[in-house]
Amino acid sequence: MKEQYNKTITACFVGYVVQAIVNNFVPLLFLTFQRSYEIPLSQITLLVTFNFGIQLLVDLLSVGFVDRIGYRICMVAAHILSAAGLVLLTILPEALPSAFAGILISVMVYAVGGGLLEVLVSPVVEACPSDNKEKAMSMLHSFYCWGHVGVVLLSTLFFHLAGIHHWKILAWIWAIIPLCNALAFMKVPIAALMEEGETGLKLKELFRIKIFWIMLIMMVCAGASEQAVSQWASTFAEKELGIAKTAGDLAGPMAFAVLMGASRAFYGKYGDRIQLDKFMVGSSGLCILSYLGISLLPDPRLSLVFCAVCGLSVGIMWPGTFSKASAALPKGGTAMFALLALGGDLGCSGGPTLVGTVSSMLGENLRMGILAGIAFPALLLLGILASRK
Repeated sequence: MKEQYNKTITACFVGYVVQAIVNNFVPLLFLTFQRSYEIPLSQITLLVTFNFGIQLLVDLLSVGFVDRIGYRICMVAAHILSAAGLVLLTILPEALPSAFAGILISVMVYAVGGGLLEVLVSPVVEACPSDNKEKAMSMLHSFYCWGHVGVVLLSTLFFHLAGIHHWKILAWIWAIIPLCNALAFMKVPIAALMEEGETGLKLKELFRIKIFWIMLIMMVCAGASEQAVSQWASTFAEKELGIAKTAGDLAGPMAFAVLMGASRAFYGKYGDRIQLDKFMVGSSGLCILSYLGISLLPDPRLSLVFCAVCGLSVGIMWPGTFSKASAALPKGGTAMFALLALGGDLGCSGGPTLVGTVSSMLGENLRMGILAGIAFPALLLLGILASRK
């Protein structure tokens, strides 16, 4: 019984690689878009906001249609939209009168796919029969990290060998992955999240449950704890150490992503021997320590080391909160997973924004901005302790 769902879990792992592709490939082309299509930097920056804004909207709207349409159709559509957005990126900027409009439409298409994946993949894995769902969830989320690392490394290698002007070829190559995975999801078995005859909790019912609000706040803090450092790590490396952008990307966000993936893979392998709450409490404490190290240590090289340590500390936060919510609210259903994804995305947006705002208020002092972000892992730690009661 369990063996037949191994292909489903593998397809879900690839689903998170697809999400990593749609979130991290286009940012590598921002300067290329600026030069090739003469798009101002202010509009280029809008692409990031638009991408995650669309994903947030999909997180919210999916509560109303996923259960009606069905997980299989929605999962296949998510992959097709992800592939279509990447392909359209190579066509629309030159086909439309406005290159920026073409890029924006392409981003919108793959952002809908990415938003659907975020809502769908975790509950599909949660529904699969397994001995330890916390392990499976942690291993699942590690694949987003490996996807992120792979996209940056392989794209950088391609650009170095073939030239950045051949980026359209690479976009088509990346599009092959979601297309193949869409075919996989047409065939693999998908278990029901609820028992036959049962229905998931409605929004009004969820909103009346105290533990749901604790989990939602924890998801916001998980996303914020992760991205508050990740998004600023490259800038920190360039500004504090004075190193080139490519080296800054490798020393900052790449090291962060590798260690975050390692943390998730570690719990994915050994989670049956480690109590989830204890692992999350220890990780939250390490996260607080890493924020202090980044902000207060006088040697910027040590601060950069703590940026990488932060990646190790936040690895369990997002998948761990999903697992805790599933255990606490087994009838949470699609609505719960969609709202938790929404909370996580809000944190991913709000964490870096807080760091940037505080830094600007204090004379571009990035260290003090990151120090302000320590509120997120601290609040997450309180949420873990409160959830025990």
